[in-house]
Amino acid sequence: MMRLLVLLTLCPTLFAAQPNFLLIFADDHGYGDVSAYHESEVRTPNIDRIGQEGLLFTAMRANGTVCSPSRAALLTGRYADRVGVPGVIRTKPEDSWGYFKPGVPTMADELKKAGYHTGIIGKWHLGLESPNTPNERGFDHFHGFLGDMMDSYTTHLRHGNHYMRLNAEVIDPQGHATDLFTDWAGDYLRERAKSKDKPFFLYLAYNAPHFPIEPPAEWLAKVKARAPHLDEKRAMNVAFVEHLDDRIGQVLAVLKEAGLEENTVVVFSADNGGSLPHAQNNDPWRGGKQDHYDGGLRVPFVMRWPAQIKPGSRSEYQGLNFDLFPTFVELAGARPSPELDAVSLVPILKGGTITAPRDLYFVRREGGKTYGGKNYEALIRGEWKLMQNDPYSPLELYNLKNDPQEKTNVATKAPKVLNEMAEGLRKQIQRGGSTPWQKP
Repeated sequence: MMRLLVLLTLCPTLFAAQPNFLLIFADDHGYGDVSAYHESEVRTPNIDRIGQEGLLFTAMRANGTVCSPSRAALLTGRYADRVGVPGVIRTKPEDSWGYFKPGVPTMADELKKAGYHTGIIGKWHLGLESPNTPNERGFDHFHGFLGDMMDSYTTHLRHGNHYMRLNAEVIDPQGHATDLFTDWAGDYLRERAKSKDKPFFLYLAYNAPHFPIEPPAEWLAKVKARAPHLDEKRAMNVAFVEHLDDRIGQVLAVLKEAGLEENTVVVFSADNGGSLPHAQNNDPWRGGKQDHYDGGLRVPFVMRWPAQIKPGSRSEYQGLNFDLFPTFVELAGARPSPELDAVSLVPILKGGTITAPRDLYFVRREGGKTYGGKNYEALIRGEWKLMQNDPYSPLELYNLKNDPQEKTNVATKAPKVLNEMAEGLRKQIQRGGSTPWQKP
């Protein structure tokens, strides 16, 4: 059934009432490793094209500095500690710092209620067993990897165990994981094209470019031939990202060939910044993965919707990845829950702005000597950021307007701001603390 909706851009067109959603999520992908943002050794023409043909956000952040908290927030529209995932959910219980709260509606749950078929291909990382497997958390179809990381992209094992699944079935596919997830995504899109009367939500979560940095040999050879000045670590990462970008291009090609491109919202982003020890690039921001400095939080964020979004659009809105939750739900014709912490981006897609002030909250719990099983947090309010990078260090305060690279800690020079921000942070910590992060 067709109906006229409010136009979101200056592009006058009739379109299906419910768009499809393709959310492409990379793992540890630095802001500086997408060439749309600035000059870089890495070339990402397919990721860049999503922004060129749609909307490029310059100031979006991930919901966390590491995988599980960021993904839990993304899929629930709630801050990570509110859904029991302040830290990484790992395959070894003694080193696991989260338990995805059962019963909290996921983005897949809400879109299913709105009539969508829901699929996840790739990395899950929110639980290894019932009730926290993808099929039990709203996804009709799961073809991917349950665990935290692969010890090799070609064996797909983690600590000697198989975590590849086709729904609940243990599988042992052959090939590089990035290639496998790309092929499976293509299969899913071709299948959905047979049922165009039913919209779909596909969450395509690549493990790449998370370490181990394992580009196919031919991709590394191309980079070394083009840029022989790069050291081995950087060349490996550039090749790894470029291989990922090429496979994203293949997925976009299938979307077009299947006749699904016009009314599919495509988003590319990442769960956190790149890993500095693995030569990933977060320029121009300070720090990287695990840091509450912006190198750990600022992520690429591009969105395309040919039926709606004017090509070449840009936004400087400072939001978070989980803002996609109410955005997708609203575009699907449903009403986002008032329980969400996330904010819908629909006003921006309409060509407007979002002016309501909001705090941006970040949390991570971690073990080991550096963290001791404790939390460390950050809060952004307007131009100010209050943060720690470990639980034992003093709070740091930065004015992001005057000091976007976070070079000068002004905690001792702005005590009034420090106290106000610390009070806001305490309220967030208290709120999140009401949710257990361990399995009962």
